[in-house]
Amino acid sequence: MGFIQDKRLFSSAPKENLAVIPDKKERFKGAHIVGWGIVAVAVLLFIGAFALGIWDGVRNGFGPFQYFARFLTMLYGMEIYDILFFDWYLLCRSNFFPHFYPETKGIVGPQMFGYNKKAHIIHFIVYIPACALLALACGALFS
Repeated sequence: MGFIQDKRLFSSAPKENLAVIPDKKERFKGAHIVGWGIVAVAVLLFIGAFALGIWDGVRNGFGPFQYFARFLTMLYGMEIYDILFFDWYLLCRSNFFPHFYPETKGIVGPQMFGYNKKAHIIHFIVYIPACALLALACGALFS
């Protein structure tokens, strides 16, 4: 997001941060292309991880419960990584955001941890039926 620098992509950011972040042009020529390339690779890796999980499940004869456990583990692992790395470390402990947005110096810090706990709780809840549906589909299609 530091390369793309589009406030629309920071919808989950704390409102205090959004209020002080100015709309900026590219930091250097081609920064937006680099940023969107990173986003594209991340999305492809996410899709690839699920495709690999499904393919391995087919290869090993998984049933719906095994698919469910696999998908839930993947999504919960991703959410825990998001909480620990992005929220706790990048936002609260490192100098990442003030590096790209000096206006946030003094705003971001340990006090920000947990600002989006409602969103994380919703994710943890929504992942259960989403994984169940995906597991049932995989079980029906590949078993």
